[in-house]
Amino acid sequence: MQGLLGKKLGMTQVFDENGRRVTVTVIEAGPCAVVQRKTRERDGYDAVQIGFLDQKEPRLTKAARARFQKAGVAPKRVLREFRLDPGDEVREGDAVGVSIFEGVSHVDVTGVSKGKGFQGVVKRYGMRGGPKSHGGHSKRRIGSIGQAAFPARVARGKRMPGHAGHRQVTQQNLRVVALRGEENLMLVGGAVPGPTGCLVCVRRAVKRSGAAASGGAKEGGGKAS
Repeated sequence: MQGLLGKKLGMTQVFDENGRRVTVTVIEAGPCAVVQRKTRERDGYDAVQIGFLDQKEPRLTKAARARFQKAGVAPKRVLREFRLDPGDEVREGDAVGVSIFEGVSHVDVTGVSKGKGFQGVVKRYGMRGGPKSHGGHSKRRIGSIGQAAFPARVARGKRMPGHAGHRQVTQQNLRVVALRGEENLMLVGGAVPGPTGCLVCVRRAVKRSGAAASGGAKEGGGKAS
């Protein structure tokens, strides 16, 4: 399997084998139940649909309840599909945990970033703003947003004030610092998107060449919350 669903538990710090302090994010990766198994003969590709977080049965439709009963698993709140690698033997009703990342050095983590409400362009896009002295009155305003006589309109995609955050973000090439299989915990270096307790999707990092692979694989991996 190429990925797993999990929950961000927060950030802490650990010490590596060289005694260096490493900032990590703790993710509860699984256990996830296999709800549906897709095969190349029937569906055209090999994949599994997994469920995470228990759901109360009365909140499901009859069709959804029948689907979980057929797979022999308890109702789940979140469903996601992941491709299978050649040779993977996974059946409906199986439980998969963090052990699928044994031997994996880097992962990609996808989540929904923290919402920051309505923000101006200085905070939303990091714009400089206007002059702060010598009689300047624009301060944190956006400044000019278009042309004059021609084409006399605001260009499509112009960065403007608006809702910031609360969007899907993928943090790539985060180093797997430790796996704790008995607790279904994964420690990854740096920050991952979203607040504490949010749902995240953890996938094995795609092999990348050049500066993209070396840059993202550093300890921190950048700020993503």
